[in-house]
Amino acid sequence: MPKSKRDKKVSLTKTIKKGLVLKQHIIDDIRKSIEKYSGILLFTVHNMRNAKLKDLRSEWKDSRFFFGKNKVMALGLGKSESDEAHDKLHHLSERLVGQCGLLFTNRPIKEATNWFEDFSEDDYARAGFVATQSVTLPEGPLEDFPHSIEPHLRQLGLPTSLQRGIVTLLKSHEVCKKGQPLTPEQARILKLLDKKMAVFKLTVKCYWTKDGGFQKQDVKEKNEDEEDLDMQVEDET
Repeated sequence: MPKSKRDKKVSLTKTIKKGLVLKQHIIDDIRKSIEKYSGILLFTVHNMRNAKLKDLRSEWKDSRFFFGKNKVMALGLGKSESDEAHDKLHHLSERLVGQCGLLFTNRPIKEATNWFEDFSEDDYARAGFVATQSVTLPEGPLEDFPHSIEPHLRQLGLPTSLQRGIVTLLKSHEVCKKGQPLTPEQARILKLLDKKMAVFKLTVKCYWTKDGGFQKQDVKEKNEDEEDLDMQVEDET
């Protein structure tokens, strides 16, 4: 009986590390974008949502977004004067801290920064988000909910029952308290109640142009998440 091809042994020394290839691909794409576009904006992301980032790419389809590991993006820009891809770009690399992204664009910088200042979208808060308001449900019927969801509401901790086919809260219930982090159950309840506490927003920290060099944006940042993105993929448009 012939030996199955699946039994073939592959030496690990001959395999390619996909992580290194992906990182090199991002670095190369950043270098190409530096030549293609006239300006780069470095921004922080508040309340990251992948679905909303897709909408941003559509809005800025003539430009290019990069989201990835800060250290990888810094290598693409250049971390010092000796290895930077263009004059003064290492100043951008120094400010790649926290949840950051880069926008490469040929639009006027003033137009881009004004757009970022005006842009924000309300969204549902996730677990761990600090509640911006207290929410308490009064005792009585919850007529906005279908009867089929009642068991799920009880699983989330709501004291409910079905009374004549209507979901009913048996006693007043505090869903969350202002200033306290949300649990996963609280976040799900708030979403079912259609209460949005989070705001998806981008804040420009600084920018660079081929003509004007590096400029720091004079803004006050609030509630910035200081964790790196776990995303390793960038915009492929």
